Amino acid sequence: MPNRPVVSVAAAPRRGDARGSMIAVVSTLVCGLTLLIAFVNKARCAVGPYDESGRSALFDVIKDSDVCYSDIQYLWLGRGIDHHVFPYITGGITPDGQLTGGAVEYPVLSGLFMWIGGIGAHTDAAFLWHSALLLAPFALLTAYLLARMAGPAALLWAAAPPLVLYAFHNWELPVVATAVAAFYVMTTLTRYSLRDRAIAAAVFLAIGFCFKLYPGIFVLPLLIYVLLGEHPLREKRFDVRGALMVAATAIGTVVAINLPFALAGYDGWRASITFQQLRQADITTNSIWYWGLRPLFGPSQESESAFQHVVSVLSPTLVVASFVLACWLGVRRYRLAGVYPWIGVSGAMLCGFLLFHKVHSPQYTLWLIPFLVLLRVPWSLVIAYLLADLCIGVGVFRYFYELGSGHPYEVEQYLVQIGVWGRAVLLLVFFFVFVSASERSPFRIGVPGAESLALGSVSADRHIAPPARTAA
Repeated sequence: MPNRPVVSVAAAPRRGDARGSMIAVVSTLVCGLTLLIAFVNKARCAVGPYDESGRSALFDVIKDSDVCYSDIQYLWLGRGIDHHVFPYITGGITPDGQLTGGAVEYPVLSGLFMWIGGIGAHTDAAFLWHSALLLAPFALLTAYLLARMAGPAALLWAAAPPLVLYAFHNWELPVVATAVAAFYVMTTLTRYSLRDRAIAAAVFLAIGFCFKLYPGIFVLPLLIYVLLGEHPLREKRFDVRGALMVAATAIGTVVAINLPFALAGYDGWRASITFQQLRQADITTNSIWYWGLRPLFGPSQESESAFQHVVSVLSPTLVVASFVLACWLGVRRYRLAGVYPWIGVSGAMLCGFLLFHKVHSPQYTLWLIPFLVLLRVPWSLVIAYLLADLCIGVGVFRYFYELGSGHPYEVEQYLVQIGVWGRAVLLLVFFFVFVSASERSPFRIGVPGAESLALGSVSADRHIAPPARTAA
């Protein structure tokens, strides 16, 4: 009896490569148009005349009422950017949490980007423009990589409202790009060994950590993935050495990036960490702690102190507990399917962080969007989250405007609460959905996982072995 023909898993990507390239190009172009709209939206706050510090006179007048506020324009003052002070080397933080000199509240690569954006700028408008030019390529790269991995679903990143609202709100685009690059290396560059891909991904995640911290938490599920392996039909041998190499690579990269700043100006470098430790859960943080727990405490200063103390204990405890639970759910999935869902576990960990952290800024939605693209999440849940996010992204600034102007604010407050609790409920749902969700991979079949079990064992060059000969 003749053998069945060998089915090449690589054949499907070749047949779909032209279509995949076209979708990636379209997604990137659409992203470019969205970025243009995003910049025009923020630039409404950045027009002359300017005062002697280079601040637009219109900024404080319309930033909330017209929903064009951005941290980029706001931080033109107060961080030494207007004086072109190199970050971290000088400065520090006062006991009450005020940054001084060249200290900024973000990790070193974000601070470096802030400084680069300020080069040649003498007004907040120029700083916003320079920063947008610096940040936009990372959004385009993210759109391209997501399209290569997930096809048309990448338009959720390229064309959805969050990119309009938050692309140039803060310095989020580089950190999202580094996380997505790590996913791309692991899922697409499969001609390289798992260990090699994981080490490269660890470098990207560590770089992301030096922008905004959160990609660093993905190193844990990544090293568990390496430890357990990715081929469900092969004999299981724990790759302890590979897992340790992933951890060492991530730690080494973080140290290499931070050490020069810490040595050149420890107080300024340490100030960014202290600032986040001192930050409190208040009306600006959009968290469940302020809107859910704060009303249970009294209006006195003692009650406020008690509330902040409770949050300082509960928040990190629940964040860490959510990380542990996500990893455990991943192990349970591994026992059923034979492959550890490290991307899904990473997404669940991010959900736990966003849900329980004392700060949940609106632009953090950009962190979550890639997981909604890469994982097969019901679109009804995605749309619901976008609507809740829109309530925050627009409602919170209108709420601040009405509060400051003395106008009635009940409608705006209601919108904010819908956004806060809507996001919270959906993050809880996503936490469990992510771990069990399969990946959106329309141009690749036979990727090691549960689906491969029906096809046969997968060799190192990603070909499915034919069944053994049997006697006629």
